[in-house]
Amino acid sequence: MTSSLAHYETFLINNVSTISTLESSLRSLTWFLPGRFKDAELASEALSVLLNSTSMYHDTLLSKLVYSDPKYRPLIPTSLHTRFTRAWSDKSSLYKWAARSLELIRFAELFIEMALKRKVSQRNKWRGVVLLEIIKAALRFILMRVSGKPLVSPPIPERDIDPTSLPSPSSNASSPTLAPSSLGPSPLTTPEHLKNNYIPLPPHPLLTAPPPPTRLDTSVEDYLLPKALTSSCVRPSLSLIRSLSSPKDWLSESIYVLCPLIYATLLSFDRRSNRPLVVALALELIARNLRRVPPPSAALERSEYARRDRDMLWYLFRGSIWDSYTRPKLEALADRTAHTPILGLLSAFVKDWIPLINEYHYYTAP
Repeated sequence: MTSSLAHYETFLINNVSTISTLESSLRSLTWFLPGRFKDAELASEALSVLLNSTSMYHDTLLSKLVYSDPKYRPLIPTSLHTRFTRAWSDKSSLYKWAARSLELIRFAELFIEMALKRKVSQRNKWRGVVLLEIIKAALRFILMRVSGKPLVSPPIPERDIDPTSLPSPSSNASSPTLAPSSLGPSPLTTPEHLKNNYIPLPPHPLLTAPPPPTRLDTSVEDYLLPKALTSSCVRPSLSLIRSLSSPKDWLSESIYVLCPLIYATLLSFDRRSNRPLVVALALELIARNLRRVPPPSAALERSEYARRDRDMLWYLFRGSIWDSYTRPKLEALADRTAHTPILGLLSAFVKDWIPLINEYHYYTAP
């Protein structure tokens, strides 16, 4: 088994660009499978689970390759999220395995719900959904307990390496986005100003007026400014997010963790009234009002809270809000654009996905 894994890792490293392209193509295909044939959504989710799990394994191998060999070191620093999650994964094996287990469950939860819907009764299906939420909440509490900090999503390092830019181990060619391992000797050439000493030297740039900035210069500056060093760049990776210090902080984060479990539990008993939706939305707002306001220098924490605020838009696709407001508008838009060129494809795509949102909890679950 170990020999097979070693052969596979060698094959991955030697063909990393091809495998990355194949992953991207198959992932795009999963968006268009639902509605194409019977149980197409189940096949789409099975393929999605396989791709996401394999990609997570590939990311682990590629990160080991990049950070173990200086010649693969990226010139652009890694993101704050990657620094934070990788530092905690390296420090605590419990954090690493809890984070990976949580991600694997998130990858497979919709596929599990689809399988339960086909094999067991509706009541047992919801029991399975509640059990998944209990496991996810327990893993999130483990992550909070180990780090003592607010959760980030995803809790594992994201892929911050372009696999197509990694040079093959069998070649010595260097990639333009990677730092070269060594600089080879370059032939000596005669400077231009010594080839003909009758030609005067050009004036030094410091003695001349700078040219007016061009559009290209402005775009280059706009690109480089976000890459400039900030206080977060020099802060230790484990301290990129402040610890939860007060009971109010812990209460806010605990409510945020328990909200999906409470919502699924209420839905398992009552799927016709507005109570599950109202309770879940109220808990989200309470957690948001209780959480601390991070300072401007806490870039990672601010981005995480901004993501949570954006995720509240998913309530437009849940419960009575979806039934009475969002779905009628989407259906009317799809009907109006059904016979319009190009937009007709989007209309068909929307009509294929609307029944799935009605049937499955995890399409829009918090």
